[in-house]
Amino acid sequence: MFIAALGFALVIGILLGMLGGGGSILTVPVLIYALGFDPKLAIAMSLPIVGFTSAIGAWRHWRAGNVNVRQALLFGIVAMTGAYVAGRASRGIDPRIQLAILGVAMTGAAISMLHSASNDAAARPAETKRSPWFLYGVGLAVGVLTGVVGVGGGFLIVPALVVLGGIPMRQAVGTSLMVIAMNCAAGFAGQAGHQPIDWRFVATFSVVATGGIVSGAMLLTYIRQQTLKRAFAVLLLMIAALILWQNRSLLGFS
Repeated sequence: MFIAALGFALVIGILLGMLGGGGSILTVPVLIYALGFDPKLAIAMSLPIVGFTSAIGAWRHWRAGNVNVRQALLFGIVAMTGAYVAGRASRGIDPRIQLAILGVAMTGAAISMLHSASNDAAARPAETKRSPWFLYGVGLAVGVLTGVVGVGGGFLIVPALVVLGGIPMRQAVGTSLMVIAMNCAAGFAGQAGHQPIDWRFVATFSVVATGGIVSGAMLLTYIRQQTLKRAFAVLLLMIAALILWQNRSLLGFS
């Protein structure tokens, strides 16, 4: 299992490096369905993994001047509040409900990825509509999502920063990674004591995923971004369908 874990960590890191975000949403499904972890433990473990890899990515973007620190702090503090409270509350949530929410979130991520690929193809500039209250409302929702199901929420943060915050796309990606790192830290603090964490596994998984980020950034020159986004969106939809099917009783299906 350990060798398989390293392989999956590398793949997640490569996707993060190539997409600038989004790949981390695979962490929870990989931990549960590929590596056999209990759902609640997988969610708790995913938070430091996603947080660490996002922090490394944010640092690389910051060095390149692609992080709006002020916006990240404002958006991130709101998101952290939601993540901490939701992390504390998640103790009493049925894990099947958490997985169903994850399936819906993955479907949303896939739709966002397809939309992004279409915008790339049309080369349309993003429309900017500044609405701080709605922007921070999105931040709160992202925080709650992180605390409940352990995903970073970059698929919501990036478009919110571009459309509502008026931040250029390249800067929005770096800013989003900083927010995700803050978000995951708060979510994990909220979940502290819920599950015993295998820190050796988490550290190894995180380090390998970080190495994958560097590899993914190098591979980016050989693969069209549109093709990659569409292929990844299809993968997300397939995994989301599997998760929702396995928890179909909660959706009213027998």
